[in-house]
Amino acid sequence: MSLLHLAWSHLKPYRGWALLVILFQLIATIAALLLPSLNAEIIDRGIALGDVDFIWSTGVWMLFVCFVQAVSAVLAVYFGARTAMALGRDIRRSVYRQVDRLSALDLGRFGSATLITRGTNDVQQVQMLVLMTFNFMVTAPIMCIGGIIMALREDVGLSWLVWVSVPLLVVVVGLLVGRLMPLFRQMQHRIDGINGVLREQIMGIRVVRAFVREPHETKRYDDANEALTNVSVRVGNIFVLMFPIIMMVLHVATAAVLWFGGYRVEAGQMEVGALTAFLQYLLQILMAVMMGVFMTMMIPRAVVCAERIEEVLETEPSMDSSGLTDDLAAQLTAEGSGRVEFSGVSFGYPGAERLVIDDVSFVAEPGHTTAIVGSTGSGKTTLLQLASRMFDPASGEVRISGVPLTALTTEDLAGVVAVVPQKPYLFSGTIATNLRFGRTDATDSELWEALRVAQGEDFVRDRPGGLDSGVSQGGTNVSGGQRQRLCIARALAARPRVYLFDDSFSALDVATDARLRAALAEATTDATVIIVAQRVATIRDADQILVLDAGVLVARGTHDELLTTSETYREIVESQLSTEGADR
Repeated sequence: MSLLHLAWSHLKPYRGWALLVILFQLIATIAALLLPSLNAEIIDRGIALGDVDFIWSTGVWMLFVCFVQAVSAVLAVYFGARTAMALGRDIRRSVYRQVDRLSALDLGRFGSATLITRGTNDVQQVQMLVLMTFNFMVTAPIMCIGGIIMALREDVGLSWLVWVSVPLLVVVVGLLVGRLMPLFRQMQHRIDGINGVLREQIMGIRVVRAFVREPHETKRYDDANEALTNVSVRVGNIFVLMFPIIMMVLHVATAAVLWFGGYRVEAGQMEVGALTAFLQYLLQILMAVMMGVFMTMMIPRAVVCAERIEEVLETEPSMDSSGLTDDLAAQLTAEGSGRVEFSGVSFGYPGAERLVIDDVSFVAEPGHTTAIVGSTGSGKTTLLQLASRMFDPASGEVRISGVPLTALTTEDLAGVVAVVPQKPYLFSGTIATNLRFGRTDATDSELWEALRVAQGEDFVRDRPGGLDSGVSQGGTNVSGGQRQRLCIARALAARPRVYLFDDSFSALDVATDARLRAALAEATTDATVIIVAQRVATIRDADQILVLDAGVLVARGTHDELLTTSETYREIVESQLSTEGADR
């Protein structure tokens, strides 16, 4: 069972705390079971016989038992809470580390919204169940069994009330819980849905407002909200039915004890104190069953959540690393390394009708700039993602410095390749923390040099705090062009062997683009630079230009060579400027 496996595997470091919880709950429950018998003794042997000394001595003993029960209960709750919170923390850590290992394809199969829900809400449900288990489920069986034993000690003749009321309660609750399980599974899917809609709308709020689509998006959210509400109401209806049934059984059992017990007292078959003790024990038994009922209401949802968490944890990453030998590691970091080689590489997304990259082979040499151009959807970005091992090719091989990418871990690759993505992204923090994302030991002077090359030095110096000025999540407090330049500076600060620029100059004006390319050429003289660009002016000086068409490499050469030999490239150039302008 996923829930037991998940909880047990993460509880192992805290077995000592768990044993203390069981010990203190055992002491507290035994103390609670002693109190009705002591109370019965006071009634039958103290009050009935007028023995004041017995009342005082037994009363003091009851106070001591109450004190032990209270202290034990407090300690049990304390250690139970610590254990449950530690368990939740460790499961969240496991989910995060597993997600960090998954490839882009694996992440796409789950979706970001459901992964967020599984790492937060689902973990919270499991954590809460463990907390309630320590508080209730340890106490419930001890109190139920102990209560039955103590009740039989008081009067066997009324025991049939226990055998009738408890099974009746269990059967009723079992039927209702059976209906809860599928509803809780639906509820978690509905939570995924509403999180996905809300996340999409927040991230795309500018587009929504630009096209005045607020009414449409509001309806989408309302639909998702209504779907979650409907399932929640159905769950609530079962809860509403469950508690009155439990209370009805409780009250009927109490009335039955007083009714039949009263006859037995009148017949001299039991004492009044024994009757009050039996009634209290029956109530304790039913309360223990209610604790179990409360837990069973939480178990279905926690089981569903645990299954969803386990699905993430048990997912084998589709991309793995065979590991680097010492020779390969030395080869990767040797002087003049950084040669990128594609050999017969093909790739297609799952479910796609055709390959996105089809049998592409080329070499990008250190100290040279390789540009990739092509129409929209030709596979340019996918080619860079294969070079940075966001995906593994379906066939063929990608090598850096002669080392297959499949032999590299993400840590190995991060020290060799720096990527500036098509959609620049900055993390909340400061400009300095963002620039040091690829190399944490970069000095301030190195950061300023990276900013100078990326044409971002001026606007950073103008900001209050300079490198220490704040950056909001996603970099929303800087402009698109500034965000691109900061991402370029982040890649430069990492000092990799290979730079991958995925249309990273699109938000820059022509003058800034020209200055940046000139500075970049000086800063990357020993590195391999691969650029995807839509603007011909950005890549016309590249040492090698690759032309992609529907995933196929249809031409390669310099700008001047391709103007003569490639019709596809010439069409791209002519769509932006005349051939004469391009020649100039």
